[in-house]
Amino acid sequence: MTRLRTASARRLAAILAVVGGVALTAAVAQGALAGGGPTPAPKALANAILDAVKAPEPAGLTAKIEFSNDLLPSGSLPSGSASPLLAGADGRLWVQKSGDFRIELQSDAGDAQIVAVGNRVTVYDASSQTLYRATLSDDARDMTKPGDHDGEKLTLAKVQKALDRLARTWTVSGARPTSTAGQPSYTVKISPKDDGGLLGAAELAWEAVRGAPLRAAVYAQGSDDPVLELKATEVSYDAVADADVRVAPPAGAEIVDLTAPSDAKRSGRTRGAERHKHAAVDTPAGVQRELDFDLAAPATLAGLPRKQVRLVTFDGEKGALAIYGEGLGAIAVLQRRAQPADSKQQRGSALRLPQVNIAGASGSELATALGTVVTFERGDVAYVVAGSVPPVAAENAARGLK
Repeated sequence: MTRLRTASARRLAAILAVVGGVALTAAVAQGALAGGGPTPAPKALANAILDAVKAPEPAGLTAKIEFSNDLLPSGSLPSGSASPLLAGADGRLWVQKSGDFRIELQSDAGDAQIVAVGNRVTVYDASSQTLYRATLSDDARDMTKPGDHDGEKLTLAKVQKALDRLARTWTVSGARPTSTAGQPSYTVKISPKDDGGLLGAAELAWEAVRGAPLRAAVYAQGSDDPVLELKATEVSYDAVADADVRVAPPAGAEIVDLTAPSDAKRSGRTRGAERHKHAAVDTPAGVQRELDFDLAAPATLAGLPRKQVRLVTFDGEKGALAIYGEGLGAIAVLQRRAQPADSKQQRGSALRLPQVNIAGASGSELATALGTVVTFERGDVAYVVAGSVPPVAAENAARGLK
């Protein structure tokens, strides 16, 4: 069995960028400037949110952006050769009035493109020539397109009711008057009350006049500095052409499809066939029938109950995704048939990570401020165990996969 002394930037980009990066960029898809200036008049949070939602939408948005990522341990990134998704970078942002957007991060190792058009999200990493793609559920996409709900009358009472519901599981600050990008803004901070994993808090600032988010940041437990932050500079609110958003990846890119077949509503199959397919691949037995290797999906893992198991594809090959536990403290397990090492991968592009012993198998471990990723191979199966949990919890989960 191949000993995993390093973990490829391509694999970690998928976990740290697609899983974590897509969520962050969706929150600031209409981001703007970051800077100093006047502050707005004090206002209750519900009123500030209602006014932001009702503010006239700009024709579009174009901006320069700054993305910082301090998740990876010091010294694990090869100098000058890491993907901008892992090391952070400057870049540009284009957002259309519909909510479709493209983010371009630029670096010497190769650019990265994050594109959301309709329900499809793609992340292209030029440093590994890999395209990750997924299809959002209708509910998830609706969250990024509030204009779709113009027919619903949003009232102050409805906003307050939603905040009260959020406050059951999150500590929510008020709308703090701030100055962001030289514009009056409001900043809100939320932190989980229970089962928040290693997440400490998240912060969002939005412009008091237009209601567009200006900055988003994520904090780890016990940290005063963000580990993830996205902000934009030199913003303009002009209309954005389709050509600026709908950009095709280069030909020959390796494709990693992170969408479960049962969710592919646009595949051309009939609704009846979709229902049959869904029923066949969302149980351990159903998933096992689709795989050419033995599925490891015990009822509990590291003390957490199995909540779901589903079929996924990796570059056209079938694999499985299982979720244990709920909320931010859940653990995800990805498994697929092991692939031979990529002969084109340069030694300098690999991340140096500690080795761990997983029940006799040699694996690698990436421990960050927000979570842990353990990768290992057993026989002809490759496993990735990830969650917003300490290293000991991820290691115990990996050792329980039998």
